[in-house]
Amino acid sequence: MATISDVAARAGVSTATVSRALNGKSTVDPVLASRVLTAAEELGYRPNGPARNLRRQETAVLALIISDVENPFFTAIARGAEDVAHEAGYSVVLCNSDDQPDKEHEYVDVALQERVAGVLLSPTGRGDSAELLRRHRTPVVAVDRPLPDSDGDTVLVDSRRAARDATLHLVEQGYRRIGCLTGPSGVLTADDRLNGYRDAVREAGLDDSPDLVRRSEFRAAGAREAARSLLARQAPPDGILVANNAMAVGVLETLVELRLRPGRDVGVVAFDDAPWTTLLDPPLTVVSQPAYDMGAAAARMLLGRISGERGKASTTTLSAHLVPRGSTRRS
Repeated sequence: MATISDVAARAGVSTATVSRALNGKSTVDPVLASRVLTAAEELGYRPNGPARNLRRQETAVLALIISDVENPFFTAIARGAEDVAHEAGYSVVLCNSDDQPDKEHEYVDVALQERVAGVLLSPTGRGDSAELLRRHRTPVVAVDRPLPDSDGDTVLVDSRRAARDATLHLVEQGYRRIGCLTGPSGVLTADDRLNGYRDAVREAGLDDSPDLVRRSEFRAAGAREAARSLLARQAPPDGILVANNAMAVGVLETLVELRLRPGRDVGVVAFDDAPWTTLLDPPLTVVSQPAYDMGAAAARMLLGRISGERGKASTTTLSAHLVPRGSTRRS
């Protein structure tokens, strides 16, 4: 079995450089790091996990706790995080909180018991998971939503601006009574998308009545009921902004029940460019979020925190962009 000394000899570097390169340290010259990785692959070298754990008192594992594993948005976040972590010699354990604080807390407990090196967390915004991680000095990076009452490391998307742009797109397409279906109150992404919608309708001088807004969990079932309620108004909306792709499924099912066609009868734009959105007739207009990039950025941030190379906590805010399709065209 190859040893770290064998890798160092093959790459022509010190064993310390091999260790740093295999642990993803950014201080290693990229050329040297490439030589180390090539040598390790050629020799079939694998780090001695138990020995490393004894030295570091942690495993080379990151926990990724997301709110909905079935949502393609979070799947893409997970892929971005896993790709970066794997390249740095870490494995990623995926945990699904179902947006439930108790379940999130259970997974944080498991992560601490297993001495993971760090946690990537899409927080529910409720419960004490973030405080628990801080007390145990376990590095954590929030993705998609910030940690409650914390200025910790975070990777977000500018949801408010994206929602404003999406709503103004509906206005530009001739829709004049625009509603909004968003997530639970107190969840930043839900509140930001509602605020962006309100920014746009006020800017356009349209009705910003609270009765044109509905909230539900970020799932199809809740969105179905919310859409039925919204479309049952005496003056129903002719356009709807929907806060995520799972909710969009519920909205589209309701339109089918009511024999309303997206675009012609009700303009629909939803957050997240899920694979199925182009397969509809008409295809769904979406706000495409850089989910993979979010996961990758969060993983890099976490690895920097684990290595001690990061200073003050920071927030990285990425941009989303509108992808216009048939569901916002009246023809």
